[in-house]
Amino acid sequence: MTESDDRPDDKALPFTAHLEELRTRMIRSFVAIVIGASAAYAFKEKLFDVLTRPLIEVMGRDGKIIFTGLPEAFFTYLKVSLLAGVFLAAPVILFEFWMFVAPGLYKKERRLLGPVIMLSTLFFVGGALFGYFFVFPWGFKFFLGFASETLTALPSMKEYLGFVSKLLIAFGIAFELPIIITCLAALGLVSTAFLRKNRKYAVVIFFIVGAILTPPDVVTQIMMALPLIVLYELSIVGAMIFGRKKEAVAENDADSPDPETPAG
Repeated sequence: MTESDDRPDDKALPFTAHLEELRTRMIRSFVAIVIGASAAYAFKEKLFDVLTRPLIEVMGRDGKIIFTGLPEAFFTYLKVSLLAGVFLAAPVILFEFWMFVAPGLYKKERRLLGPVIMLSTLFFVGGALFGYFFVFPWGFKFFLGFASETLTALPSMKEYLGFVSKLLIAFGIAFELPIIITCLAALGLVSTAFLRKNRKYAVVIFFIVGAILTPPDVVTQIMMALPLIVLYELSIVGAMIFGRKKEAVAENDADSPDPETPAG
């Protein structure tokens, strides 16, 4: 392998070319979402039943979800299909994102894009599943705990879908943290020492992010922040595994004698 083979692409593209490439990849991602949403529309009722199952289980047998406007059910089903389309198109979206970043990577780093794309997809879906199976039941119990003899919960389709779709996407994106930090460590942009030193600041940021991405209550905020803290620790392990090799190569290059410098 020559020295030039291990460098990022040397052909500097103009800014307009980068914008054109970004536009192309965004269009491909949008087309993938439309295709996924079109396929999911045939199962819109079943998909909505799956989304509402955690709430119905907490509400009990008498629990019902209503719609207050004539077109509300129709547009809600469209949004359910769109949400499903986003998750079905997640591999394509992540692929297009990493391919947009790829020209700035070394060739040996570009070889890792396949596993990175696969892991990114798994972590995104895993984050959404964590929100669905663990956060939703606790959060719904908290909210429905305010019901009384004179107060009855009657959630509407529109409000419920907006609530759960925001949480599902938020948890999916949040679970990408180990992948992003590990990639930054592999590129030499962050180090294990830096991550450990700034751990306390990261914890504060996670609670702030939890407050922004989740509804305004302490329960869901904590249930967003705690997994982020665990994922941050996992990111440190990833940085130790993949970042240490880069540091070792740099040290070996620094210790090796200059071939143009005569010995002695």
